[in-house]
Amino acid sequence: MNKVPEVAVIGLGVMGLPICENLLKAGIQTEVWNRSEPAIGKAVLAGAIRLEQLRDVKADVILTVLPDIKEVREVLRAGLEAALHSGSILVVMGTVSPVAMIELVQELRQKGIRAIDAPLSGGDIGARNGTLSIMVGGDPSVFEEVLPIFEAIGKTIRLLGPVGSGQIAKACNQVVVAITLTALGEAITLARKFGLDTHAVFDILAGGLANSQALQIKREKIESGNFTPGGFSKFQLKDLNFALESAEQIGVELPVTSIVRELFVELINHGDGELDHSAIIREIERRIR
Repeated sequence: MNKVPEVAVIGLGVMGLPICENLLKAGIQTEVWNRSEPAIGKAVLAGAIRLEQLRDVKADVILTVLPDIKEVREVLRAGLEAALHSGSILVVMGTVSPVAMIELVQELRQKGIRAIDAPLSGGDIGARNGTLSIMVGGDPSVFEEVLPIFEAIGKTIRLLGPVGSGQIAKACNQVVVAITLTALGEAITLARKFGLDTHAVFDILAGGLANSQALQIKREKIESGNFTPGGFSKFQLKDLNFALESAEQIGVELPVTSIVRELFVELINHGDGELDHSAIIREIERRIR
């Protein structure tokens, strides 16, 4: 059996920190870097190696768990690229533009650095439980090298094609998530307006064809109105923009996605971008006459 390579996790947010913890549980040596201190302390307590500077990275595989390509390029400029060497593997786990991902891969390839995209689905709960879905775009040989790492943090792992394919798959995933959360918001708003018990209605939905992972994971937030983020509304909008941009490039119309996108635009314009994406129900409630 091949030795699992050492890993560096760059970005210890709601997804990055539990990913790091699961890598450590699997016995994988893990270096960590994050902008803020508290998450680093938690990772170190779990057994991670603190990186004082990005240029100190020694691992052969680097996972960036960052919101967008802008942040990935920022950490590369801040020292990460200087630490990488020919043969290093950069795994971009955030949701980014497929075009931007392809451009980054082409730039890094000139220096012998290999890169793949591997966006995630499953939210903070999936990250904590090690049951993430991982959608991969890249060279099959690179995928095989990093597969043992993915298996420590995810359950459903698929190589979907060349670089950028993972991002397209994530866009498809986010279309379904956003539309489903919006549908749940509309359904529960309608039920509440008629005086029905929210918990009972959720039980009915969960027991029939309307059931979904989104319902199971997000119902507590919608019921309680506590929208502490697992997935940020502002990032949901970013993902919908990527989906619509990708669709436009190939002449595909996504009418429902377009409507849902506008609802998320309004949600964020009302100051709710830092809330969980299930907070879309707040925008629906604002429209009650």
